[in-house]
Amino acid sequence: MNQGDLLIITANEVISLLEGREKDIIQIVSDAYKVHERGESAVPHSSFLRFPDDKLNRIIALPAFLGGQFNVAGIKWVASFPKNLQQGINRASATIVLNSMETGQPEVFMDASIINGKRTAASAALAAQCLHADKKLTKVGILGCGFINFEIIRFLMAVFPQLNQLVLYDIDIDRAELFRDKIQQQFEQIEEVTIVKDIPAMLSQTELVSLATTVGTAYLADISQLQPGSTILNVSLRDITPEIILQCDNVTDDIDHVCRAQTSLHLAEQQVGNRNFIRCSLGSILSGKQPVRKASTDISIFSPFGLGILDIALAQSVSKFAKETGKGMNVPSFLPESWINSNS
Repeated sequence: MNQGDLLIITANEVISLLEGREKDIIQIVSDAYKVHERGESAVPHSSFLRFPDDKLNRIIALPAFLGGQFNVAGIKWVASFPKNLQQGINRASATIVLNSMETGQPEVFMDASIINGKRTAASAALAAQCLHADKKLTKVGILGCGFINFEIIRFLMAVFPQLNQLVLYDIDIDRAELFRDKIQQQFEQIEEVTIVKDIPAMLSQTELVSLATTVGTAYLADISQLQPGSTILNVSLRDITPEIILQCDNVTDDIDHVCRAQTSLHLAEQQVGNRNFIRCSLGSILSGKQPVRKASTDISIFSPFGLGILDIALAQSVSKFAKETGKGMNVPSFLPESWINSNS
């Protein structure tokens, strides 16, 4: 590529470039968290574009810089339109732009929906691997039968090789059945998939639960069915009531970022007037600054806001893989010639 060129990478190319690389992606996410923990990053608050008289749909901008061994900057632009599901299209769509750290010029433009799903799933699996005591886990509870939890299962299988059972709950039984069928078609490791009729039935059968829904109002006010020492991956951030949050051992990706936008942790902060109920970040545990758990019997909740550093770190690797394998479309002279050298 020459200066002024732009590399465009499609969703199908991203899928092929990342296929079978679950452990590599988890390592990228882990390394990114450690760099962020050292303060070698810049992560402005996400900017939420909402629309008048429309509380459901939104588009979010996540700019970020990640230093250390990455030294990469860029932005993700991600839309969430939940009613898309009724039309048979994905709820979320996204793109990423990576900029040159020498000139600031955009160098790579790629689909980010796959990257968004995989970095989210890798983050959840990394947290589960780190926080959950039972490394021989065989069963996981799934609340919300959509793309994100599908990817989370893929990554959980990479860190828990004995995982072979799932317990599913979704408010839409048809979606749960479709999810079950896709699991059985694509994941040979999963031998048994059970759909239950309510959340307590799911909680009572599992010690590791992943929440990935599209709800905007907290409803999960009772987790008494969970065994002591269980782990909740609070990926969708708004399912759990603040009262439950305050009872548990809370770990997040970034304390400042997660306490905003009416997340469950933000509501808990508003209720008690401080953030002392959040023990630490996952990066501090990975860096050895904090213990894995405060107490072995506590229920641990991991609440990842979803940092832009993960998107650009993984996008950087995708760009590298694309250049090595000749994938992607190079657009020559995408940017204008310098006016200093131009005759026009």
